[in-house]
Amino acid sequence: MPLWYYDKKDLKSTPSIHDGVDAETEQRYRREGCRFILDLGFRLGLRSETMGTGAVFFHRFYMFHSFKQYPRYAMATCCLFLSGKVEETPKKIRDIMKTARLILEGARERYIPTLGDEKGDLILQYERILLPTVKFDFCIASPYSFLKQYAKTIVGDKEQIRQMFQMAWTFVNDSYCTTLCLQWEPEIIAIAVLYLACKLSKFEITDWTTKKENSKQKWWEQFVEGLTKDIIEDICHQHLDLYSKSNLSSPGNGTVGNPSIMLTPTQTNSTVTSPIQPISIESPSTSRSMPSAKRPRNDDESNYRSSRNNNHHHSSFLNSNIGGIPTNLTVPPLPSSTSYHHPIICCSIVKIPPDRNDQ
Repeated sequence: MPLWYYDKKDLKSTPSIHDGVDAETEQRYRREGCRFILDLGFRLGLRSETMGTGAVFFHRFYMFHSFKQYPRYAMATCCLFLSGKVEETPKKIRDIMKTARLILEGARERYIPTLGDEKGDLILQYERILLPTVKFDFCIASPYSFLKQYAKTIVGDKEQIRQMFQMAWTFVNDSYCTTLCLQWEPEIIAIAVLYLACKLSKFEITDWTTKKENSKQKWWEQFVEGLTKDIIEDICHQHLDLYSKSNLSSPGNGTVGNPSIMLTPTQTNSTVTSPIQPISIESPSTSRSMPSAKRPRNDDESNYRSSRNNNHHHSSFLNSNIGGIPTNLTVPPLPSSTSYHHPIICCSIVKIPPDRNDQ
């Protein structure tokens, strides 16, 4: 099975960067491409898992090719077209092309020609390049399935758990706009977003169905052994980078132009504050394979963990609540509708679809 996990240093040495694209621009291209996938998939009525798989294809593709050679919106369309077939939720190429063109109308109209003709011939050509690039590896696990599995074990107030779970689900959506899927396994990302949602919703997981009496085990250790709090918080900080003002592009690029970020559907003009201690940790090397549900800890793994760094890039942006849960952040009730407009990705699922086995 191909290995798809990279060090942070590898993410700073991609084909696009070697082709003259600076790191900040490449990150913006990745965000824009993945937001386009999520918006396109939402309008086509695709499942979250399908959109997530498309985003993973997108990120993996540009670890081997340059954004200068393959336009991001065309390749994003191709990735979603392929993921629809992989996840058994296929859409006709003409329907995809029609919706993609509709999304790009207006401020991004200049990118419509990069999609090729309305029949999708160019997208089909790109698919023949995408397939060998992703090494025909279609076994892509999703953080969504792990998140649902983990949430079912939590014991506590059902309404609080529902709100916390919904926030974590939205964080998974947004995580695809980062490179976390290139650094960490989906089960670890699921734990990290659940941890972040707990902090922001002021919900502490103290009891779960498999908890042993008088056990000092952390709740996430029942799923991934050896996973440390430092690693989880580093992932959370990378996720919070997505919401920082420096990462918000101009409206002409089709990304968020308003520096005010909403962590929940009804919260407006809020300032994002971090409930997590700033740290700096290197992600695992590419030689590390996908772990099983239980990931044993060994001495070699300590090599990819670095010590805490008080000069972490979040320290100046989010240090008002270092070391504790922010007191000025509230979590209002979620709407009863099945969807809402999310300022980061334009769409987030409120009604969580059941597992396939539950249907």
